[in-house]
Amino acid sequence: MSNPAKSIRIGTMIRGTQGHAAERIAQIADMGFESFQPFFWQTTNGQNLAELGKRCREAIGDRDITIPAIGMFGNPLEETDVDLQTLQGWKDCIDNAHHFGATCIAGFTGRLRGRPIPESLLRYREIWSELAKRAADKGVRIAFENCAMDGNWQSGDWNIAHNPDAWELIFNETPDDNIGLEWEPCHQMVYLIDPLPQIRKWASKIFHVHGKDATIRRGVIREHGIFGKHPFVFMRTPGFGDTNWTDVISELRLAGWSGSIDIEGWHDPVYRDELEMTGQVHALNYLKSCRGGDFVTDPV
Repeated sequence: MSNPAKSIRIGTMIRGTQGHAAERIAQIADMGFESFQPFFWQTTNGQNLAELGKRCREAIGDRDITIPAIGMFGNPLEETDVDLQTLQGWKDCIDNAHHFGATCIAGFTGRLRGRPIPESLLRYREIWSELAKRAADKGVRIAFENCAMDGNWQSGDWNIAHNPDAWELIFNETPDDNIGLEWEPCHQMVYLIDPLPQIRKWASKIFHVHGKDATIRRGVIREHGIFGKHPFVFMRTPGFGDTNWTDVISELRLAGWSGSIDIEGWHDPVYRDELEMTGQVHALNYLKSCRGGDFVTDPV
């Protein structure tokens, strides 16, 4: 019998760039994660993705664990050598997603470096219209993470899909059904945007969710503002930040959403380094509880 609780799975991200994704899955597969998102930073380093996908699935074995999405993070709109590697990485991930069992590739849109968001739209349409068609032909969806990477509307190096006004622009440029968002509350909170109403408006465009949170220091904002020397916000592992993930999951379910929330670690200022997996497993159990805990079958 299927477990309705797992219509929303809780998993984690694993690095793929170093070539050890399958080994990492084998190390942590019994910790209770229900999904994994292998991801690459700017380049796949020429890895054989078909072979890597096969090894990742072998590492999972007969466990009830999925690989719903692959991450390919970089700037595919520019044309330096590493940017071209990112673009090729997107093509390779799309073409080989089925070897992982994945149906979604996630990452940044890219942008013309140092330019306002609207100036990137022509290049965005040129690249992503083609990639959207390539993905559709493979039954794959594309999800843009809502991360600014320290950019803003006027300038940046990586991504234009970090602001809801930008979402309106890019979805107008590429109205394809298989282009959407890899959403998380953290990246809205660091710009003091309320994340919950976004689920109600954009749920149909949310293809994948990252489990990352934020702590906003309201006292610092009141005393020092957001451009002073004192940090006003920290990225956090879920369970340690300000977000009520019970509300997030409830809003997702009310919208009829199903999919995976994969924890994005390595950002929490406290639960990192030797405490990294302590924090991630706490987040795993916390998010499962926000999902409602263990599924209970009514004996009637």
